[in-house]
Amino acid sequence: MESTMKDLRGGATVLDPKSSACGGVEDVYGEDCATEDQLITPWTFSVASGYSLLRDPQHNKGLAFTEKERDAHYLRSLLPPTVISQQLQEKKLMKNIREYQIPLQKYMALMDLQERNERLFYKLLVDNVEELLPIVYTPTVGEACQKYGSIFRRPQGLYISLKEKGKILEVLKNWPRRSIQVIVVTDGERILGLGDLGCQGMGIPVGKLALYTALGGVRPSACLPITIDVGTNNEQLLQDEFYIGLRQRRATGQEYAGILHEFMTAVKQNYGEKVLVQFEDFANHNAFDLLAKYGTSHLVFNDDIQGTASVVLAGVIAALKLLGGELADHTFLFLGAGEAGTGIAELIALEMSKRAKVPLEETRKKIWLVDSKGLIVSSRKESLQHFKKPWAHEHEPIKDLLGAVKAIKPTILIGSSGVGRTFTKEVIEAMASFSEKPVIMALSNPTSQSECTAEDAYNWSKGRAIFASGSPFDPVEYEGKVFAPGQANNAYIFPGLGLGLVISGAIRVHDQMLLAASEVLAGQVTEENFKKGLIYPPFSNIRKISAQIAANVAAKAYDLGLASHLPRPQDLVKYAEGCMYSPIYRNYR
Repeated sequence: MESTMKDLRGGATVLDPKSSACGGVEDVYGEDCATEDQLITPWTFSVASGYSLLRDPQHNKGLAFTEKERDAHYLRSLLPPTVISQQLQEKKLMKNIREYQIPLQKYMALMDLQERNERLFYKLLVDNVEELLPIVYTPTVGEACQKYGSIFRRPQGLYISLKEKGKILEVLKNWPRRSIQVIVVTDGERILGLGDLGCQGMGIPVGKLALYTALGGVRPSACLPITIDVGTNNEQLLQDEFYIGLRQRRATGQEYAGILHEFMTAVKQNYGEKVLVQFEDFANHNAFDLLAKYGTSHLVFNDDIQGTASVVLAGVIAALKLLGGELADHTFLFLGAGEAGTGIAELIALEMSKRAKVPLEETRKKIWLVDSKGLIVSSRKESLQHFKKPWAHEHEPIKDLLGAVKAIKPTILIGSSGVGRTFTKEVIEAMASFSEKPVIMALSNPTSQSECTAEDAYNWSKGRAIFASGSPFDPVEYEGKVFAPGQANNAYIFPGLGLGLVISGAIRVHDQMLLAASEVLAGQVTEENFKKGLIYPPFSNIRKISAQIAANVAAKAYDLGLASHLPRPQDLVKYAEGCMYSPIYRNYR
């Protein structure tokens, strides 16, 4: 992946010392350094008390305020007289959420909770991650983005539009929190598999950052969701009276590049060198260009390219224990050659090169890609976009996926096309005809865009497929055996990766960090998981997995000379766990 970006950067790499580390983040009030039994002061701009304390989501505890706290902070009579525990609050809220039948209603209830009681929101998410992850993120967040204008209640991040051109640094300072460690930013042009949702793509940064906190332990006060509104080409939204964004066609060319450059410059100036900027759901052409342009000067990460690649590589590595052989023994075929598909392909080729000790150019030949025009072959090279060219191999042209499967005979089929039901019965049966255990990864989100369902994969392969998907599917029974479909969810990777970058004070993201994260995740899959057909561990252990990933990413940052927090901690796993945000209520003076 770095080699592809290096070509686009004219030879520059993330290891080039372009600038020294500056800025950074500090836990000003010592809240995260304190133990859970130590008293803290509920600071906002002054000490919060009375009615303002109940309206401050960072410090509000609702009925869990003790008698002493009610006296000290002027809360008497502002609350009913009973005092209940956080555990009972959690039990009541989960009961209420489970009574909703429509996922979007559950999403709205959780967003309301986040806006009034931050710690309780994250406590619910941490303790019920497998149940609530599909609500807070894919697939429900896709519907939330589509209807964001109708369900919008209060802003949860910064909306930077073309109206703010020339004063982005000034508007960044409007955000009340100063100690920002992670920014997730989108321009809304390619939201999941749903296309251009413009300003309403804000649901993605909000959802991603909720997972940074719940799964990776990054403090919520250090997270900033941002939407850059340059217009939309979605005619339905432009005609929608409830649309909340700019009513104009998308800016392109120099106008687009100019506002993005101003944004990146302002972020670094305002928050320092060590703030992580995660690009999210940008269109292919912009995603690669932004990663190439800013990868050597900023701490940037594209989850669609790098995060997806890392989590899929982890699944492939884990699947080797079921398939047998080495990574280089297998042949890969992708449906979809956009930012996700080419990113995954490149990281798999890098890992293959590392393990087999052969040049990257050789390992790429084990990987084939199909786009909308058919198999990517060398005769098409002149007309291909730059990120597809490394995958143009010598072969006769093939127009359709089924023909490519029959010709290439892959052992691993990966879908990142964003087009639903493209892994047909004929495709799955062909895979099963020359592979005892065909690996089928239908990664497109949301569920409606998945290349096939889990039930289809198991039935059409006669129960032999090793299946994983981007969105969750229920267990499937085939001839008396129950299969638990794995979910290749980026949430396995990016929270731990982000935490590792933060705790090491990393100033750049390097491919070796992504490989390290993949290897850690693959190592978390147990024999019990394998027996169920799983190639990913359960999400119930995600905080421990994130700490392990963070430790290994931080170790790579130190090894590569990209870390600025010195000296290096002796036990990075213990250090990562100690840095993780806890949603348990604190006691107030």
